[in-house]
Amino acid sequence: MQADVPEGISAPDLGRRGRRPVRGARPDAGPSLLAPGAARDPYRLYRVLREEHPLSYDAPLRAWLVSRYADVATALTDPRFTGLPHDTAPRGAPAPLGLCHGSPRCVPRDQRPATPGPVPCHMPEFGAVPRHMPEFGAVPRHMPEFGAVPRHMPELAAVPRHMAARIERTAYVLARRISGRQQADLVEEFCRWLPFGAAPGASARRYADRLSGTTPGIAYGPPPGTVTGTANAATPCTRHTGLRERALASLLANVLDAPDLLAVLRLEPALADRAWTESLRRDPPVQVVLRRTVTEVTLSGGTLPAGADVACLIGAAGRDPERFAAPDLFDPFRRDQGRSLTGPVSCPAVLLGRLEARQGLRALLDAMPRLRWADGFRPAGTGLLTRGPRALLVQPG
Repeated sequence: MQADVPEGISAPDLGRRGRRPVRGARPDAGPSLLAPGAARDPYRLYRVLREEHPLSYDAPLRAWLVSRYADVATALTDPRFTGLPHDTAPRGAPAPLGLCHGSPRCVPRDQRPATPGPVPCHMPEFGAVPRHMPEFGAVPRHMPEFGAVPRHMPELAAVPRHMAARIERTAYVLARRISGRQQADLVEEFCRWLPFGAAPGASARRYADRLSGTTPGIAYGPPPGTVTGTANAATPCTRHTGLRERALASLLANVLDAPDLLAVLRLEPALADRAWTESLRRDPPVQVVLRRTVTEVTLSGGTLPAGADVACLIGAAGRDPERFAAPDLFDPFRRDQGRSLTGPVSCPAVLLGRLEARQGLRALLDAMPRLRWADGFRPAGTGLLTRGPRALLVQPG
């Protein structure tokens, strides 16, 4: 199995409990996530599970599989489900989902559970904004003021102005360095470094060293006066850039597959927000989220016993035809768009991911008006627990 397991998402060893169904239960014997070929095309497997085995026990994985949208949404939000002991989500906290790692700090103060758990800390990176803003390079004059948030995107108001500036300038520097090439890999040279550039305390030295003949001209570190160690400790979701890299790569793969959509995006950049939400639905970076039942729970496909380990198939739920019309189609204009599978709206990683997608698309389209796939290249997602294309070969101009 090709598995790419980020911190906070468990590997197939799910712990000592839940390894077998409780005595007397008659679990549906459906296909296993660990079956040969599952990682190459999990969506075909998801379709079989949704239609024929909506609740089944996966013996090799040692967990129950839940694949329908309504059942997955229940498992992620119902208090009868809790996080596994070795997950980052304690009881009462959100499950690791989308770009979020399940920290209780991602929950608004008025919604935090009263159950014992880690004490939420102040998040300076998403609090007061230092006045100093390091220079990353020139930005086109037509761009709005750094940190300005359009009225139709109030959720981005929580991103500090200096961090929004860092993301915007990083995107333009990366895009301009790629634009003069005959061919480039957007995963290796853009998707990987844009989230990395937004991380507190990051350095551009590794990227600059790889670009022979160029002069490093960007510094990604936080402004003077920012307590980097405290920020890192207080915002664990922002430290893990791998999921945002995969999500951004999937977005670019989806929009590059639709030249007409690219043309519309050049005229209406705000459409990038809908494209981002649609890409997270159709090709989520996190495919499987693990939960455990506190008590017996009845779902549409059957009844889960108490104390059962449950694998919530996010990739299957996002393509459930009972929830989304033409679910396999990438359609940013769909009327049934939703964000219930992308993570808490207050999570810093969710906010950063959306802003990186918006600014990244704008920078690429401005720097490379004729951006298209390299001759003969087709993107392919890889991975089972987390998924995304590992290469995006393009012709910049």
